Amino acid sequence: MKEEDIRKRETFDKYLQLVEQDIDTFFVNRSSFEIINCPACKSPEFKEEFEKLGFKYVSCKKCNTLFVNPRPSFEALKRFYVQSPSTQFWVNGFFKPVAEARREKLFKPRADFIREKFGDDPAWLIGDIGAGFGIFLEELRKIWPDSEYVAIEPSLEMAEICRQKSFIVQNLPAEEVSDYRGQFDLLIAFELFEHLFDPGIFLERIGSLLKPGGYLLLTTLNGQGFDIQLLWENSKSISPPHHLNFFNPKSISLLLASCGFIKAEVTTPGKLDWDIVEGMIKSSKMDLGRFWEFVAYSKNEICKSELQEWIGRNDLSSHMRVIAKKND
Repeated sequence: MKEEDIRKRETFDKYLQLVEQDIDTFFVNRSSFEIINCPACKSPEFKEEFEKLGFKYVSCKKCNTLFVNPRPSFEALKRFYVQSPSTQFWVNGFFKPVAEARREKLFKPRADFIREKFGDDPAWLIGDIGAGFGIFLEELRKIWPDSEYVAIEPSLEMAEICRQKSFIVQNLPAEEVSDYRGQFDLLIAFELFEHLFDPGIFLERIGSLLKPGGYLLLTTLNGQGFDIQLLWENSKSISPPHHLNFFNPKSISLLLASCGFIKAEVTTPGKLDWDIVEGMIKSSKMDLGRFWEFVAYSKNEICKSELQEWIGRNDLSSHMRVIAKKND
């Protein structure tokens, strides 16, 4: 899989430009930003790393989590996601043109992974937090038709799309869902954790919605991942105000344990780390040093594929997948 398969670089760059304009509209008053402790281990000790678009990124001295500090309030972030022109562009200009490609490359494999992990249809109640267009739920419903599905989606437009696909819809952020307490067997959150104002509060709410022994499956960005570490503040994955939290395998395990989850299985099955770096070298002409330029221009696809496999196998991909079980 290549980055271009699931997000066109030119379109993604346009989206980031719109986000930058929206920052000037929605986050003018920086005095309202809130100083926080580490979102993973709650340590108050951190060091400044860099500033991007007026947002300061720091890293925890205890667990190495990278995070925005100070940060906009929960209400300010919710208003941005609902009202900003860049969000509308994300839906209509960015996502829709690649929706079917993402179905094949991302959502079908994720549904297959769940079947491999949990077996035949267990007739569960399953919630997808940030369900978007409901594509993943469609794919999972094909292989688990006896289960019941709830789309938890704050966007009015995307929530309506999920309704049209006959899913139960909670048109709210997960933190505000009050129905279904103690009822879900499985909750899913793809590429959401990095966006959260307070991941600890989010996990506490997830815990209240899950049955005892229920499961949480999430994917998020690994701040110690290959492409993020190499590109650092130039990484397009480090994109405020969207991406506030960059956990790592150690720190996300610490947070899950503190929130009542057990048996956290953390892996980094990413496929795009090297392709992202190579794209920045070739398309953006970024200077990352002689060695990586040599690999980009001189080594063959077999070498690059083996490099990517090594990255994923050694917990060094920036794409992190977590399965955790709520305490019985």
